[in-house]
Parts: sequence; C-alpha cells; structure tokens
Amino acid sequence: MDSMITAAARALATGDPLGALNRVALRDDAPALALRGIAMAQLGDLDRAKVLLKSAASSFGPREAVARARCVVAEAEIALVSRDLTWPVKALAAAGATLAAHGDWLNAAHARTLAIRRLLLIGRLDDAATLLADVDPTTLPPPLRAAHELAAAGIAIRRLRMATARDAFQRAIEAARQARIPALIEEVQADAAILQKPAARLIANGGERSLLPDDVEALLATDSLVVDACRHVLRCGETKLSLATRPILFSLLRTLAEAFPQDASRETLLLRAFRARHVDESHRARLRVEMGRLRAELASLADITATRDGFLLAPRDGQPVAVLAPPLDEPHADVLALFADGEAWSSSALAIALGTSARTVQRALEQLSAAGKVQSIGRGRIQRWLTPTPGAFSTLLLLPGPLPGG
Repeated sequence: MDSMITAAARALATGDPLGALNRVALRDDAPALALRGIAMAQLGDLDRAKVLLKSAASSFGPREAVARARCVVAEAEIALVSRDLTWPVKALAAAGATLAAHGDWLNAAHARTLAIRRLLLIGRLDDAATLLADVDPTTLPPPLRAAHELAAAGIAIRRLRMATARDAFQRAIEAARQARIPALIEEVQADAAILQKPAARLIANGGERSLLPDDVEALLATDSLVVDACRHVLRCGETKLSLATRPILFSLLRTLAEAFPQDASRETLLLRAFRARHVDESHRARLRVEMGRLRAELASLADITATRDGFLLAPRDGQPVAVLAPPLDEPHADVLALFADGEAWSSSALAIALGTSARTVQRALEQLSAAGKVQSIGRGRIQRWLTPTPGAFSTLLLLPGPLPGG
C-alpha cells in the first residue's frame, strides 16, 4: 500500500474526510475508491458513497478478500445510517467471518457492532445482547469501544436498566474523548441526553406529571397496578397481562384506571372505547359484554364492579393504580418514535422495525404528513420520511422491543 493511501486511511480514522480526499480524490484504483467512498459517507453524501464502495468492491481482485469484506462492512454501515433495513444481513455476517479468519479483528468487531445496532433498531434485544457479550470492549480502539458502549447503553435503556445505561454512556464518552473525533463526541453526548428527557406521563389520583426514565424504572419496581399505555399491558410487580391485540379492552381499562379511585361513567367509557357520542341501549349492551370480557382477563389482579353511574376498578390487594402514558398522546406515536433520532426512514424500513405491514405504515405516514408532523424527500424507491425537527422528549417506551418482564 503506497504512502498516499496510508495517509488517507489515517485521516479517515481520525475523522478528517477532507484530508483523506485531498490525497486520493483524483485516483480510481480500488483502494482509493474505497477510501473515497468512506470519506463521502463521513461527509454525508451517502448515495455517492455507496456507488464508490460498490465500484471498489468489484475492482479488488479475487485474492483481495479482506479488502472486499471491508467494503461490504462499509456498505452495511451506510445502509444502517440511511435506515435501509432491507440490506442483506447475511452479507455482513459473511464479511465479518472473512475478516476474522484473516486476522482483521478490529473490522470484524465493527461488523458485529453494526449487526447489534440493526437488531436494536428492530427491537430484538436478546439477540443484540448475545452478540454484544461476545466482544471484549477493552480490546477495541477508542472509536470502536465508544460504538460498543453506545450499543450496550441502547439495550439497557430499552430494558429500563438506567444505572447500567448511565455507566455505559459514561464509558462511551470517555472512549469518544480518547478518540478525539468531534463528530463521535457529539453523537455520544446527544445519545446520553435521552436520560434527561421525559419518557412518559404518570396519571394517578386525578393528577398528571412527567416521568424521566429513572422514574419509570422506579414505578415499575413497585407493587402498583400500572396500566402501561406505551405497550398496552397491565403490570403488577412481576405479573404482566398484555392487551396489545385487544384495543377495546385496553381502552376500557385505561379509562377505569384514569378515573380511579372514582368510577368511570358509562358515557365516558363508551366515548373512549367505541367513539359513541349518542348512547343508546345497543351501546350499553355492548359495553356490558366488553366489561365482562375485561373482568375475566383481570380476574387474578383486579375486579370491576358496576356502580349507579358506570364502573369501578378495584385491585384485589388494594394496590395503588397508575397509568403510564406516552409523553404525548397522539395517533401513530409508535411511528413518530422511530423518527426521534433525526434520521430519514423509508416506509419499508419502518414496517420492518415496527413488525407491521407496509400498507399500515403508508397510511400512517399519509395522515402524519397531512398533519405536518412528517415530510418526505425523494420519490419512488429512494423516498424517505423524516420529522421537521427531532422530538424534545424520550420515546424509548414507544420503540419496538419488550420492557422488563417482556
């Protein structure tokens, strides 16, 4: 490898893409194309970066398997940043295996970190944690160690283990400072700020207040009967009852919990669950049927008693009742949650991350776009969606993946 290629590679490693381009911008040999692609990716021109990396991979000879694998890893990182979740993950796994087989442990570890970050995006926390445990961060250079600790923090905050997340963020900040890469330091600090943003609202005893992630963790550790409106589950200690597939029952339960210790009127229940503004006997009959179903679901945790005006939630052991609501109650909050990182998403990537159909996501995007909450760039296969400005609150409870006990 000649001196210009070596100097360009060192410049990229220290976060200086312009310095790298000054050395290889006019060269079209395979190593130069690869370095130019990585430099363009660091500058934010992802489309040009993908073209250059594909050209580099095809230009390397059959004996240069390591170089081709490095190009594949770089392409995978660009796909992750551009939220292209349809990019073939098997190619990344094969590239990582090739790099490890040839002794390039650092780039093999980077490939594994990219796989972990993708799993984290789509809510597969157990798989991400398994891959993370296979890497010893003390053997990594500062930039890769910072990325590793960010992944560890991401898993911890999604599992609401705030002390673990805080320690991981602190290690990531230290590693980023050792790396002396301004962009990396800014990214780590921005990610760590999630711990200081409201993650949910607590509705209890007729009052309402915002909760930080630490507060949410503390609430779920109590014996309170918690109606989790972020995940559509009822929690009481280690017991969890999911109503995610039964929206009417959950709506009735949430209405009862918000009214506790008072009863909820029939008119309010019918309006919240069935959107019935003009109540007739058929609505009342349907309400009785659904209340019977809800009573059967809650049999081990609480009872529901009829009152003169409506229905009353009565915990079996007299526990306090609380509703854990999203920071903002609005339609398609789960879609908006994925835009909180400020990245642009395709509709297909959103569908993969949320585990739903592309058509469902497209309908949600159309409604959010009409309301001015998201906007699109590009057309056809390159169309991407993003929010005009990043959110001012944490959306970790709305993101895919289980909470404690899930």
